[in-house]
Amino acid sequence: MMLSAREASVKALYDIHKDSLYSQNAIKNYDENISKLEDRNLFRELVYGVLENQIFLDYIIKDLSKIKFKKIHPMILEILRIGLYQLFFSDRIPESAAVNESVKLAKIYGHKGSIGFVNGVLRNANRRKEEFLTIELDDSDEKLSVRYSHPTYLVEMWVEQYGKDFTIELLKANNTSPKLNIRVNTLKNDKDTLAKNLEEQGLDVSTCKIAKDCLILNNPNRITETKEFKNGLFTIQDESSMLVTEVMQAKENSIVLDICSAPGGKSTHIAQWMNNKGLVVARDLNNDKLNLVRDNANRLGIDIIEIQLQNALDIDDASIEKFDYCLLDAPCSGFGLLRRKPEIKLKRTKVDIESLIYLQSRILDIAAKYVKVNGYLIYSTCTINKDENKGQIEHFLSKNNEFQLTPIVLENNKIVSNTQSLGYIELFPNIHATDGFFIAKMIKKDSLYK
Repeated sequence: MMLSAREASVKALYDIHKDSLYSQNAIKNYDENISKLEDRNLFRELVYGVLENQIFLDYIIKDLSKIKFKKIHPMILEILRIGLYQLFFSDRIPESAAVNESVKLAKIYGHKGSIGFVNGVLRNANRRKEEFLTIELDDSDEKLSVRYSHPTYLVEMWVEQYGKDFTIELLKANNTSPKLNIRVNTLKNDKDTLAKNLEEQGLDVSTCKIAKDCLILNNPNRITETKEFKNGLFTIQDESSMLVTEVMQAKENSIVLDICSAPGGKSTHIAQWMNNKGLVVARDLNNDKLNLVRDNANRLGIDIIEIQLQNALDIDDASIEKFDYCLLDAPCSGFGLLRRKPEIKLKRTKVDIESLIYLQSRILDIAAKYVKVNGYLIYSTCTINKDENKGQIEHFLSKNNEFQLTPIVLENNKIVSNTQSLGYIELFPNIHATDGFFIAKMIKKDSLYK
């Protein structure tokens, strides 16, 4: 059944909120039901635009609706959200179209009263547009939360950790659309050749500023359908994530453990860095996710990855002090991914964060047991939260005196973070135009000699 961009966005948003789907999965479910490329682009814009700005949009609805917010029918609520998004954030859609197309959807998914309700809320919002937008003039944490659509607790946390000015720039950056990054598979081709081949197919390709094997695709529609992807000449991975392998710098013929490996981006990159020589043990507790690691490795032509089903919380006695390098890409709050998965900020709670910090600490203590003397432990997260990042490492080092942070020296003495000499890297979307990311590098010494 073919759908308009607006109707598909209403359905996708409904699924995201009702079934807790990730945005990328909900979009994938309806993408094939939209025939024109321009309509697919609008569909994606509406879904991500609503999720990015949902707290602000809901603030307007609560102000204007005569119906209690919780009593608004879920489909009508999504129609209001996409209508308001178009009125407040889309320069290319006429105000009349934003209202009229929303009213048409209300006719499909509501009743006579719903039609008048949607029409009234949207027209009143448009009349009071400047009034709602001036909320940004008040920079209290609560008002910043509404204007930039981040939960108040998250704004308060970032203001405390990084200061108000930095936080405002971070909030703005989180509501922008990221570029798609791909990692060149240097086992099969090189960056220049791949870029040329993709450009010949009409793709707009540019070079990343930070990661060595990274390219940016500015118009990546259906990139996974290209022969280059199917033949394993590249894989999709954010630039920040690629930096983990550059920090590790695993040597050929090393033995490496990726303790929480799925879906395999870092495992395959480590194997690639090692020129497919040595051993990378990729573990995860979910067999379906491990199949993704296996599939990615096969597509990329990598055969040194050994897949193991293993809960990171269960100590594997056979692995103690067996690995030259151990990577813990830890379960985290994911606040560095808000440009790609804006629904995270709508679902994550303070209690979730506390649970994750405890989980990270437990896994980190276990991962440390697997590292040889003079081996390296790499800890990474895709979040922006000092308690999960620097604070977690400080806590770990305070009780594991055989480990110490070691200065991070990248190829060609590249500097991407002013904390590299201290042994860790912090990346931020408002500074580096990447996902928010944290990487720490620790070396294990024999505690007798410390």
